[in-house]
Formats: sequence, structure tokens, C-alpha cells
Amino acid sequence: MKNTTLCYIEKDGCYLLLHRIKKENDLNKDKWIGIGGKFEENESPEECLLREVKEETGLTLLDYRYCGIVTFVSDLWEGEYMHLYHATDFTGDLIDCDEGKLEWVDKAFFASLPQWEGDKIFLKLMEDRVPFFSLKLSYQGDRLIYKALNGAPF
Repeated sequence: MKNTTLCYIEKDGCYLLLHRIKKENDLNKDKWIGIGGKFEENESPEECLLREVKEETGLTLLDYRYCGIVTFVSDLWEGEYMHLYHATDFTGDLIDCDEGKLEWVDKAFFASLPQWEGDKIFLKLMEDRVPFFSLKLSYQGDRLIYKALNGAPF
């Protein structure tokens, strides 16, 4: 299982999203997701978060909240522990990202864009400011087949 971070950076009712359209063999191809990536050796979740946000966006986070951990299981892809963050303050100017197109998207409109079904679950938990949570999502292909919050299926 690999460790990753994912951050939803918020400003003026919008999230900074990455439309994944540039990488070959990308499990997130054509989907709209937050900002993040894989841990490097000896990194903490926060170190990975800050590095990935800076590399992909050019922004430096000043205020962020660790929301929870999401365990992804798939019949097609390597398992993943994703450390979820929400950020509300930053400095810097956006740069071009080699993994896709960065765009500020209204939070209400985001729900209509292509994304993983499970993302809507953890985004709602994040938006509702649910205390630190553990969410497990299991997929067959692109289809969500199992979900559990803090160990309880729902």
C-alpha cells in the first residue's frame, strides 16, 4: 500500500482542482481531483503535502487541516492510504502543472464534474468538518463496491 496526500485548497467558494489530462496510464485520467501525490522516503504526511502542493501549483500553504485517512482498495490499482487535507490560506502564484490543468472551480459545480464516486463521500465529510475520520473505499474498476466509515460499513 502506498501513502499519498490529497488537498482541497479553498478560496472564495471554489476549490483549486487538477483536471488529470496529461499523464499516460493515469488511474485518475480525465477526473477532477485535489492536489497531492506520493510520499517520498522518510516524509511525514505534512511534509509530503507541502512539497506536493508547491511542486504542482507553485503555492505555499499557510493554513491547512488534516481531515482524515482514506484507504483505497482496487482490483486494478495498487492499494493506497490517502491522507486528506483542506487548506484555506496560501501564498504564491499558480504555475503550469505537468499532470493536468489547474482550475479554480465553484464547489457547487464540482459535483457535476467527472470524479471518483468515493470522492464525494470524503468531500462531504470534509465540508461537514467531521472530526478526524478513517474511510475505506473498495472499487471494481471505476465502480465503488464497498464503503466503511471508522470501521462501520454504510
